[in-house]
Amino acid sequence: MKNTVEARKPVFSKIFRWRPSNGQIEMPMEVAVVGTFTNWKKVPMSREMSGGWQVTFKQVPGNHTHRYMLLADGKPVHDENCDGLAIPQGAHEAQFAIATPRGPRVFMLFAQTK
Repeated sequence: MKNTVEARKPVFSKIFRWRPSNGQIEMPMEVAVVGTFTNWKKVPMSREMSGGWQVTFKQVPGNHTHRYMLLADGKPVHDENCDGLAIPQGAHEAQFAIATPRGPRVFMLFAQTK
C-alpha cells in the first residue's frame, strides 16, 4: 500500500473595506471587488450601517501577488488600503484600471501566509 500525503496550498482571509471619499456627493448603489482571486468576476460588497462597504474572502491563495480593483457602480475607485499599484496585464486587468500620472494601474495585494 502506497502512502501519499497531499500538500495543502497556503491560503488566507482578506477583508476589503471601502468608504466614499469626502468629496463624493452621491453614494453608490453597488460596490464590488474584482481580481485575480475572483477570476475577474465581480463580487459584491455589503453596505455597512456606518456608510462603508465590506466583503471578506476566506480562501485567497497565499504566497502570491494578486491584482484587483474596487468598483463603485461599475467604475474603478481608489483603494487607500492597497499594497501598491501595478501595470495592467491583459484585457481583464486593463478594463478595470484607474488612470494615474504614470499611466493605467490596478491595485496589488501581497498575499502572504503565516
